[in-house]
Amino acid sequence: MERYGITDGPLDLGALVALVADPAAGAITTFLGTSRQSSADASNVERPVETLWYEAYGPMAERRLRAIGEAARARHDACRVACWHRTGEVAIGAASVAIAVSAPHRAEAFACCRDVIDEIKRSVPIWKRERFTDGEEWVEGHRTEDGAT
Repeated sequence: MERYGITDGPLDLGALVALVADPAAGAITTFLGTSRQSSADASNVERPVETLWYEAYGPMAERRLRAIGEAARARHDACRVACWHRTGEVAIGAASVAIAVSAPHRAEAFACCRDVIDEIKRSVPIWKRERFTDGEEWVEGHRTEDGAT
């Protein structure tokens, strides 16, 4: 298994953890992004989500995942980074993105992992469509915890 990729199948967080294991690492952090059961639509009204659908420009998305992971690894002095993202239909509760980071210390591992997911949301050519009971909607932009898209 490669450390970076796009797949239409389930994500295996354990396999990513194994890929980043390193004798120099004192910490391994992980992030698993899962589909939630409700989401705010374009009018900012919470609606129940039935399923998500992801589309990606595969070759470019994989190159961006690798570039993001390697840049974050260098910036945070991490040992290794691995990241995979789903495409196709993703059921509620299922994982759509999985990240694992190893680093000598926990602070670097956590910071690196957060940088990776934030940059994925900003710049990887992956698009999300939410399906509701009464229709569907493409999601434009991604909000971070501080409200930025």
